[in-house]
Amino acid sequence: MTPDPTASLVDPTARAEIAVIGGSGLYELLDPAGAVTHQVPTPYGTAPVTIGLRAGRRVAFLPRHGSGHSVAPHLINYRANIWALASIGVRAIISSSAVGGVTPEYPPGVLVVTDQFIDRTNGRPDTFYDRESVQHLSAADPFDPALRGYALGALEDLGENFAPTGTVVVIQGPRFSTRAESVWFRSIGAHIVNMTAYPEIVLAGELNMGTVNVSFVTDADAGLASVPGGTTRETDAVTASSVFRRLSDAQPRILAAIDGILRALPTDFASRELIDPAQVDAVLARAVVSDIS
Repeated sequence: MTPDPTASLVDPTARAEIAVIGGSGLYELLDPAGAVTHQVPTPYGTAPVTIGLRAGRRVAFLPRHGSGHSVAPHLINYRANIWALASIGVRAIISSSAVGGVTPEYPPGVLVVTDQFIDRTNGRPDTFYDRESVQHLSAADPFDPALRGYALGALEDLGENFAPTGTVVVIQGPRFSTRAESVWFRSIGAHIVNMTAYPEIVLAGELNMGTVNVSFVTDADAGLASVPGGTTRETDAVTASSVFRRLSDAQPRILAAIDGILRALPTDFASRELIDPAQVDAVLARAVVSDIS
């Protein structure tokens, strides 16, 4: 008997310790013949989570932008997504992202294992601790160092062209940067630019889930590239069509990177405790709501 693909998570066996959050261009990950999509109710609305096998591991998959890129970056229900993953037992999150490069050292075609971010978003709910208590998250190293180590080893084993570190500046979207903004981002220490890393990363940290991000550089952002002498020249500025075309071409590399990390991740992986577990339990005990009609 085929399981109901929209089953509610009343089955206690519907659990996973590893999640993959798919960025732009990655909307399917698991073989539909052996996967089940659950509509997970949370205090912030419903989040669709598909559970199945990938690279020999039981994985929860959630497409960040919804099916077919239907949700704009500033409208993503980040709290629902992250709460849903924590509620089914996820301890480690592997995410993919499309990014623009704002320095010549991060050209199109490079994979980046991100290690820092600069937040330039506005108006996005970015904490679970806005009710009973205040919790101050330590965010000096926002991406889990142990998970990053497994990712670096996996990409090395694949012989990938990748950058082992990178600071992403997270903009509000959905528009791309102006040329002036792109120059400014570079001047403040950013290497790449993206629209979705914040608040996803800090929300996961607030629920003691480790995260690692593999970004694919699709473009040179607003079209400024370095030339000898320290000046810049104009190149083709980013467009949505060029981003999705390059993402499509890079899908085998992105999937291979995810598979490599899944295989490298030990079964006994334990994420960092950045927040008192009792406070996390209190958040996960909140009453849920469903926005499914």
